[in-house]
Amino acid sequence: MRLTRAEISLLNLKYNYLNIRKKVGNLPILAVVKADAYGHGMIKVVTQLETLSEKKPVYYGVALLEEALELRKEKITSSPILVFAPLKIDEIIDYQKNKIIPTVASINEINKLKKYKFNKKFRIQINIDTGMGRVGIPALKAADLIAELCKNKMIQIDGIYTHFATSDEKDKMFAQLQLLRFNNAIKLIKEKNINTGIIHSANSAAILDIPESYFDMVRVGISLYGYYPSSETSESIKLKPVMSLISEVATINNFPKGTPISYGRRYKTKEDTQIISVPIGYADGINRGLTNKMFCIIRDKKYPQVGTVTMDRIMFDVGNASVKYGDKVILVGTSKNEKITAIDWCNILKTIPYEITCGISKRVPRVYI
Repeated sequence: MRLTRAEISLLNLKYNYLNIRKKVGNLPILAVVKADAYGHGMIKVVTQLETLSEKKPVYYGVALLEEALELRKEKITSSPILVFAPLKIDEIIDYQKNKIIPTVASINEINKLKKYKFNKKFRIQINIDTGMGRVGIPALKAADLIAELCKNKMIQIDGIYTHFATSDEKDKMFAQLQLLRFNNAIKLIKEKNINTGIIHSANSAAILDIPESYFDMVRVGISLYGYYPSSETSESIKLKPVMSLISEVATINNFPKGTPISYGRRYKTKEDTQIISVPIGYADGINRGLTNKMFCIIRDKKYPQVGTVTMDRIMFDVGNASVKYGDKVILVGTSKNEKITAIDWCNILKTIPYEITCGISKRVPRVYI
């Protein structure tokens, strides 16, 4: 068994989810579990959320049909699953057979679906592009396009949604413009007597800061896993990180002052010292950009990482500390008085917590606590 592991706190997962529920009241929640639940383990996460009975998510959201099929294979059968990826026509049978809801997100898809010969009702959701500029049917044309689609009486609209581009920014002006465009599109759709199904737009950042975007359901992603979408959102919901990254001291070596450490000699010891190695590297999700910039916690004290991050191993300078083989090394997590979070890595790498947790590779075992 590897010395390195990602510890996933199911208690913190439930804590975050229930706090989000308090924020949105009795509004239905779609739990976003794509990308293996942002690296936390999709099956375990969904299985845990399913234990919440009447408080559990109403929908689950994934990026790919394959992810939805994996959930169905694991007997997650009672909750609807929405796939965010645009629908591929040759996958319709799989969607129908497994009661999975696809997203229709382009004029091309609409044109194909209008002519498709269904043998039973086909539930879909429609993504309207209000300013994300990625996928979705144009907001100004949405009402007419959906009316055309509904001429195929076998199409059942399960929901209509949009996605914010800047809801995690302090300046909410563009998000408010997107919200206005979405409201106008929904108004025109309803004027055509089209049943919209469930309307939703709020992602984690909007849940925190834009309550007028809640509509019929909210979609919670990164906040479910214990992080705020950015430093510019409020922290109006209390959250706890769900993932800790843990390893152990594998080797201890004494080096004199001036000894180069690791590839490229990017670090030289500043005095006679102990250098430990820990069996985790960039193949596990430790970005090389963290070289000489990150820390670990051993016995409630922080130590600096030194030398170039390598594929399978990183080093720390522990000075003359009484460190032993097998000592627990916290890379992300908390001890009695110290803490390292994905945000600390984000500040170094100029990135977002989504990328950190998703980047912890499959070869790091997930241990559920």
